[in-house]
Amino acid sequence: MIIGGFVKKFLLALWLFFLLVVPADARDIRVAVSANLAYVITPLIQSFERTHSDIHVVPILGSTGKLTTQIMHGAPYALLLSADMDYAKKLYQAGFSSQAPKVYAKGALVYLSAKPRDFSKIYTLLSASSIRKIAVANPKTAPYGVAAKEALEKAGIYQKVFSKFVYGESISQTLSYALKAADIGLVAKSSIYAPSLKGHIYYADVNASLYRPISQGMVLLNKSPSLKDAQLFYDYLQSQDAKRIFRFYGYQVDE
Repeated sequence: MIIGGFVKKFLLALWLFFLLVVPADARDIRVAVSANLAYVITPLIQSFERTHSDIHVVPILGSTGKLTTQIMHGAPYALLLSADMDYAKKLYQAGFSSQAPKVYAKGALVYLSAKPRDFSKIYTLLSASSIRKIAVANPKTAPYGVAAKEALEKAGIYQKVFSKFVYGESISQTLSYALKAADIGLVAKSSIYAPSLKGHIYYADVNASLYRPISQGMVLLNKSPSLKDAQLFYDYLQSQDAKRIFRFYGYQVDE
């Protein structure tokens, strides 16, 4: 346990050192991006950079919990796009931002499998002996994991199926497990829009009444040297153009 903790701290320190010493262009914006945004972040950046060609947005994807830890240890991000509001609020309350976080989109969950499944009887399916492994995001580091646990608890089957769980440290890792290492998974709905998965997956919406809305928050970070440029991207993510892109990738946004 001691060795494991030391290795984790060493790797984190090494990663932060790399970010701090590798020179970046003066107009680069390093953005900490929750893994559930893996497929929508590229079109968002491309759309933004069409009207801000002198600014380059550099996304770093990971679980929201780990990204927040990196920020609190000095990672030079300009903006956090969180998978929930809690982590964004945590940074604001700790003084890492002078602006209260805002909701930029609301995420949703789906059941997903690489094989055809009878999703009309999902609870019977999850409890069946033929389903040996269920991929879910780790609720300790990923808000989508919290939502998945809540949905299964409210459905009354959590105790029957939790021994089958295979935990991913982020929603993107959970997607990989759902397709390769498990029989089925509970993943972000945005995952189904991955170009490589088109025509190769089977899915169904998780009943939205079973979990609290996954309100995803963004927060500007005080210590960034590119704060002005980050503000432009922050404002863009609230624009009608950005909302259109979010909707296309399965998110809900306010008008």
